[in-house]
Amino acid sequence: MGGMRSPDVGTAFVDGVGQEGRGPLRRTAPISVPGVRIVSLLPSATEILFAVGAGDDVVGVTFECDFPPEARSRRIVSNTALPEGMSPREIDAMVRSRMAAGEDLYTLDEGALRDIDPDLVLTQDLCAVCAVDIDEVDKALEHLGCAAEVITLDPMTLEDVLLSIETVGRATAHPESAASLLASLRHRTEQVVLTVASRDRPRMAVLEWTDPPFSSGHWVPDMVTAAGAIPVLGASGERSREIEWADIADSRPAVIVVAPCGYRLDGATKLAEDLVRSGVLPPGIPVWAVDADAAFVRPGPRVVEGIETLASIAHPDVVSGPPGLSMQIRGAGVGSV
Repeated sequence: MGGMRSPDVGTAFVDGVGQEGRGPLRRTAPISVPGVRIVSLLPSATEILFAVGAGDDVVGVTFECDFPPEARSRRIVSNTALPEGMSPREIDAMVRSRMAAGEDLYTLDEGALRDIDPDLVLTQDLCAVCAVDIDEVDKALEHLGCAAEVITLDPMTLEDVLLSIETVGRATAHPESAASLLASLRHRTEQVVLTVASRDRPRMAVLEWTDPPFSSGHWVPDMVTAAGAIPVLGASGERSREIEWADIADSRPAVIVVAPCGYRLDGATKLAEDLVRSGVLPPGIPVWAVDADAAFVRPGPRVVEGIETLASIAHPDVVSGPPGLSMQIRGAGVGSV
C-alpha cells in the first residue's frame, strides 16, 4: 500500500504540493479572496490552514483533525469505515482485505458537504489508505452540483512538505503569513543542521509500522538527515514499504525509532515496549518511541518539531528536543525494558 496506517487508518501520510485539477468541477486559478468556506480532508492540511491564518474559514474537517484543538469544533465530513480498538496486525489485514475487494476505507458525509457548500476542498491523491479517495470526492461534489475548487496536496519529500504551506497560503489569500511561517520553519531546520554539522552521524532506523514492520518513507528520511543522522531504512521521496525483521539488523542501526502512523506517544511507547520484549529488534541497540501523529507522519508545520526531536535523540548533548514527543524505551546495551 506504500502509505502509513493507524488505529483509525488515516493519517494523511501523503499530502503535499500537487495542484493540477482532475475533475470537471475544478478551477485552475486559486481562490484569491478571504472569507471562503473551506473543507479539509487531511489532518495536516487542517494544521496548515490554521497556521497560515485561514482557520476561521475552515468549516469542515475529518474525524482525525485534532490540531489545533479548535479544529474539533468544525463539522466532521469524513470518517473511517474501520472499527476502533484494532491491533496493528488486524489493521493491516483489514486494510489489505478491503482494498483488494475495492471497498472504501473512509466514508464521506454528502449531507454535510451539501449543507456546507464549500468553495475550497483540500485533499490528497496518492494513497487510498490515508484519506477519502479523490475520485469519491469528485463524485460527491458533482452529485451535489458543488463547484468547489479542489486542491490536492501530495508531498514526497521534506521540501515538498514545506512548499505545501506556500501552496495553501496562496489558495486561501494568506500568502504573507504563509511566507512568514515557512521562513520560520526553514530557520529552525537550518539551526539544527548547523548545530550537528560537525558531529558524527549515527545510523538511525525509523519504523513507521510495527506489525508487519514497515520502513520509513517519503519525507521522514529527510527529517533524519536534517537531524544529523543517517537514515538506514527507506529513502527520501520513496514510499514506506514492508520489510523483514532481519532487514533492521542488516541495516546496522545505532538507534531505532518507533514512529507508528496514527499513534500518539503513549501508543507508540506501548508498541515499542512490545517490540523490545518480543526480541525481534537487534539486542543492545537504543530504542525510542515518538509521537508520530504530532510531528512525523502528518506533513505539516510540526514536522520541524520532529526534526528537533530526532536531533535530540541522535545528539542529546547539544540538542534539546520539544517536550512530550519522545520516550526512551531501551538504552544502549540493555536487553529488555
